[in-house]
Amino acid sequence: MSETVVNKEDKIELMAPAGNFDSLQAALDNGADSIYFGVEQLNMRARATINFTLDDLPEISKRCGEKGVRTYLTLNTIIYDHDLGIVKTLLNKAKEAGISAVIAMDQAVIAMARQIGMEVHISTQVNITNIETLKFYAMFADTIVLSRELSLRQVKKITDQIKKEEVKGPNGKLVEVEIFGHGALCMAVSGKCYMSLHNHNSSANRGACKQDCRKKYTVIDQETGVEMEIDNEYIMSPKDLCTIDILDQVADAGIKVLKIEGRGRAPEYVAKVVRSYREAIDSIADGSFSKEKVAGWMTELEKVYNRGFWNGYYLGQKLGEWSDGSGSHATQKKVYLGKGMHFFPKAQIGEFKLDAFDLKVGDTILITGPTTGAKEMEVSEMFVNDKKGTLAQKGDSITIPLEFRIRPSDKLYKIVQAENIQD
Repeated sequence: MSETVVNKEDKIELMAPAGNFDSLQAALDNGADSIYFGVEQLNMRARATINFTLDDLPEISKRCGEKGVRTYLTLNTIIYDHDLGIVKTLLNKAKEAGISAVIAMDQAVIAMARQIGMEVHISTQVNITNIETLKFYAMFADTIVLSRELSLRQVKKITDQIKKEEVKGPNGKLVEVEIFGHGALCMAVSGKCYMSLHNHNSSANRGACKQDCRKKYTVIDQETGVEMEIDNEYIMSPKDLCTIDILDQVADAGIKVLKIEGRGRAPEYVAKVVRSYREAIDSIADGSFSKEKVAGWMTELEKVYNRGFWNGYYLGQKLGEWSDGSGSHATQKKVYLGKGMHFFPKAQIGEFKLDAFDLKVGDTILITGPTTGAKEMEVSEMFVNDKKGTLAQKGDSITIPLEFRIRPSDKLYKIVQAENIQD
């Protein structure tokens, strides 16, 4: 483990996904330095059901501004002529709302953003793999996301050249390099896949991937009919990227922004992953990064959705590591119990109605909501139908002590070990 202490100004910016207000609040509560999000259809998660709308932009900017967190709008899909009017409207609204920057790949989006004086970040979809290409895009962008397929040695060579040649962006400062740090990986080069388009006429490059690569496949010789022997049926489904165990090496590579993937993931995923990486980045900065801490963070990361972990191509690996299943390997699952009913501020007590299953003192619960984010805690005591009790069942009304306000839109879950859930 590296013992290098990082100066405060050189500390890596932790960038978190926000698919909705629940996840956005979870990112803010757990130490994100910046968040990225999509609005409606022109982003790489357009198929998700939890995208923000134009009307949400002021609220996103307000919440993040209060915490000093930067906001990045993803506008990184392929753009056609009929999209240009929407792009212009979206950029103008984002600029008006005070959104910090736009993540783009299409030259039209880049040009429109620059025309209105909006900061641009170049998306990984551009597939930048060398210093000369980076220098070209530095004419338009202040932050550049490198190709996912580079090794840390290749990344460091680029960041060293930025310093040596003093490659600056439009803001007059040295261009910052961003890389992916954690989350789902695609079998395609930097996410540019055409499989979904070919099979379903649903383009991944328009944010509508059907994830065919996550399915089981067999390989058959068309001439002989012989089926090839393959160790793993999920031959196109990579494990999730995880860099927390090599984060000291990532920091030494000179990157400025570490991106957590997961705009389609639940708020508790955002909370746990962001919190783990926040602690890891801070520990590198103060020199306390250690194998023991890494082991603890890995245990936390394994609790939420994942397809297994590997370090990606950062250590020079030529081929990917493939998942052995289509679903999550998470060690914990959430079970829906009910919803929030009322909060009593003086007593700091929250009331919930149980719509399903039971709950007992000692259970771990998760409460999520657009303002609450994702809060996890152990039930130390509770009242069941206005009487102190230790067990509540479906249909019961319960009250429990809370250190935060809940709202009627909040949902209550019980956290259980994955092996305890019946399919």
